[in-house]
Amino acid sequence: MEVYKICREKYAHFLKASGAANRWNKKDQFVIYTGGSRSLSTLETVAHRSAINLSSPYKLLTITIKDLASIQEINPGNLPDNWTSIDAYVELQEIGSRWYNSMESLVLKVPSALISQEFNYIINTNHPSFPTNIILKNVEDFVWDIRLL
Repeated sequence: MEVYKICREKYAHFLKASGAANRWNKKDQFVIYTGGSRSLSTLETVAHRSAINLSSPYKLLTITIKDLASIQEINPGNLPDNWTSIDAYVELQEIGSRWYNSMESLVLKVPSALISQEFNYIINTNHPSFPTNIILKNVEDFVWDIRLL
């Protein structure tokens, strides 16, 4: 299975997580957020970056998840009604933190807050199978369409 990530060029040639807190993880939990499609990854990047610097080169990473059995899926029906809101971050971080600490799966499949019928895939870089089951398949130039910005 392939998933996608858009990032600045200086971060594009290795799979490393910052440990910054986000919707599905707490601070110092090292995960990589990826999208199930190039287009969803584009929308997510626009939504979560305070600004896109067009003078800084961006890359599109294609990442292969080798073992599909290593993916655990969040059922959207089990999420709070306001799960797409920033107000739900604490509860969603708890869900993600339990997953991260359990080490039961390498990848967590979650609905996108932007398009709930599409999915993001969160990769736990500290999971023991990360080095053998997550492969950086391709890095290519990503050119922003100015109409998105």
